[in-house]
Amino acid sequence: MDYGGGYSTTSYGAQGGAGGGGFMSGSQGGSQPNKGNISQSKDTLRPCTIKQVLDATQPHPDAEFKIDDIEVQQLTFVGQIRNISTQATNITYKLDDGTGTVEVKQWIDSEASAMDLGGGGGGKNNSGLVEDEWARVWGRLKAFNNRRHVGAHVIRPVADKMEITHHLLEATYVHLYCTRGPLEPSGGKGANGGQMNGQYGGDGDEMGMGGARGMPSVSPNARRVLQCLKETPQNNEGLNVQHVAASLRMPLTEVMKAGDELLTQSLIFTTVDDSTWAVLDL
Repeated sequence: MDYGGGYSTTSYGAQGGAGGGGFMSGSQGGSQPNKGNISQSKDTLRPCTIKQVLDATQPHPDAEFKIDDIEVQQLTFVGQIRNISTQATNITYKLDDGTGTVEVKQWIDSEASAMDLGGGGGGKNNSGLVEDEWARVWGRLKAFNNRRHVGAHVIRPVADKMEITHHLLEATYVHLYCTRGPLEPSGGKGANGGQMNGQYGGDGDEMGMGGARGMPSVSPNARRVLQCLKETPQNNEGLNVQHVAASLRMPLTEVMKAGDELLTQSLIFTTVDDSTWAVLDL
């Protein structure tokens, strides 16, 4: 994958046959100062969360769906299988990634061979897809009778759980790239506390980060919570709000309010549940 000036592709086999998927370097224009004016081919593969799928807009019934005001035809996401329903013509999976729940339909080709095509192909669910396990989907967003579902080209089980974290971070990066444009090179003094010309916020010395990167303007309580999350020793799951409140001697309601502010600014993200946070370092 290339996270330099533009988004190109993904690991874990997520290109899904959509050759050259992703946002290619140099595709953004300069017509909008705060947004990558991204052009993409019909085969572009967009990593996203289920919430983004559910929030996608459609100007009229015959139009393509849009995520972040950009047309999306092919998309990929991960989710935990909550239910599997096998019909004569299709297999329907209900997937949940923590941001929302969506139905994924894979149609059964009665003439296909019994060979596994990467996820339920050939009319047989013999690909290791079981309830409560995670799966990755490649497909296309569709709507029928005002109800949305994803028509899956491929669905397969997630073998490496790190793929889940990787995908959520990748979806976050692409969302920021599409809504705020690519990160620009630093134009300041660097780590000595000088001004930083970051794309995503104010000066680099804000919140006492020593000029590490530009930060959006947040409240004093949010600064304290973010500082606590950055400096407190922790595992990959991050810190629970109860731990943060105890460390800062701050009321739990104030910690939750500060956390919501940081989540809105994409400075932190939830991990094992909505009350456990970790710092998002892009």
